[in-house]
Amino acid sequence: MAQEVLIEIDRYREKMMACWLGKAVGGTLGMPYEGYAGPLNLSFYDPVPATMVANDDLDLQVLWACLLAQQEEPKVDAALFVQGWKDHIDFPWDEYGICKRNLANGILPPLTGSHDNWFINGMGAAIRSELWACLAPGDSALAAAYAREDACLDHAEEGIWAEVWLAALQSAAFVESDLKKVIGVGFEYIPEGSEIRSAIEDTQGWWDVCHDWKQVRVQILEKYGHENFTNVTENLAFTLLALLDGDGDFSRSICTAANCGKDTDCTAATVGAILGIMNPDSIGEEWLKPIGRDLVLSPEIVGISPPVTLDGFTDMIVDLRIRLAGEMPEPAESNEMPAGLSVSALIGSADVPWFGHGWQFAEAIDLKLPEMRPVEFAGTWVQYDTTPIGQNAIFVEYTFSLDVAMHVRVMFNTHENCRVFLDREFAFARECGRMAPSSHRVPKNQAIDVELSAGRHTVVAVLKTPEPRSKIEWVIGISDRNDNDQWLPRVFVTPI
Repeated sequence: MAQEVLIEIDRYREKMMACWLGKAVGGTLGMPYEGYAGPLNLSFYDPVPATMVANDDLDLQVLWACLLAQQEEPKVDAALFVQGWKDHIDFPWDEYGICKRNLANGILPPLTGSHDNWFINGMGAAIRSELWACLAPGDSALAAAYAREDACLDHAEEGIWAEVWLAALQSAAFVESDLKKVIGVGFEYIPEGSEIRSAIEDTQGWWDVCHDWKQVRVQILEKYGHENFTNVTENLAFTLLALLDGDGDFSRSICTAANCGKDTDCTAATVGAILGIMNPDSIGEEWLKPIGRDLVLSPEIVGISPPVTLDGFTDMIVDLRIRLAGEMPEPAESNEMPAGLSVSALIGSADVPWFGHGWQFAEAIDLKLPEMRPVEFAGTWVQYDTTPIGQNAIFVEYTFSLDVAMHVRVMFNTHENCRVFLDREFAFARECGRMAPSSHRVPKNQAIDVELSAGRHTVVAVLKTPEPRSKIEWVIGISDRNDNDQWLPRVFVTPI
């Protein structure tokens, strides 16, 4: 049982309501610019909305609250989240889609977040921290414990610590108005040496030297910048930077968060929520009037009947806090991996003349496989040692099987020069680039949409590093274009 923290009920409700309003304002401000590199120059909504914009930042927290409210004796635990992901979440995006695939493969938390997940350090957990702070106001230990149970469903490492840090500091913000003290409370719940902690400390130090958000933004990107715009380390650094730059000014803070670029809706929403908790009066009416107080959810959240307003949602959580009675969750235990989840392939190497000859050369390739040997990979995300093959190209062949004819997306995402063949016919190619191995935003020339018959099909990828490296990586995936681009589980089979 966590220690009961006394907070006057009307003040508690006022702060929580401002948390959700600040979250909605920031998310609506930043959403049109999600993924922009920045810096931007926003000073208000652009475009000005007629209602709050639906956002997964709030969607999943509403879902968890609704599922808790339906329980006779509400309890925050992994079983609740597992059922919620299976029955009510239709997001295919990044770590969300991987979580759904891992659950479909019989994997249980915390392995759902760590297994075969290129996005372990994404923003998907950090953005749903406020619920736990609101259920444990002034009790950061309890808020952090709730957050960890939530985050391990679809994250590991920094992705978990990010939600834990935010939940702990947001809980402290209910009873503490000094930003540096609030940040310090959050530090108590994340390990020394974590990248998140290092980025937060660096950002604070850089700010203390120059008090220029644009300059500090550059320093953040130089040390912590990532090819994935939803990477949690760079985005949490932007979140802190915006709070420091605004110094309690709601408008300046959320605009700085969005103007830093990257995951703009998430950073601005988190900043808005924190300032709403710390000072409900900081949110100006000019921000509130355009979005109203209706609770708007994404259509990918299904099978629940949430409150129709943010006021009703706030009342739901006031009641849930009483019913949960400060009970600490039991941490999700480590589980054994189900059998049969390794991915079989054939692999070989040879010198090929295909790379560096322009795009017109790609379609003329006559695919001839070198001698191939069987290999077992732990999953669809592969980090491969290239030392033994020197300057040769890698040939890797996967076989997958469809039970019925389907419209699918075949994805093969890598940093390397690559040529990809589907059923031995040229499919796509590119000359190096970033990775974003998610079906909804895979980079250009790293996937193909195609109608395929039932039965077995092959994917052959030929990769060549532009310069000698000891390790390269790739992610392969097959998704269902008729089911919101969800990953197909257990689709890969042993090659003949």
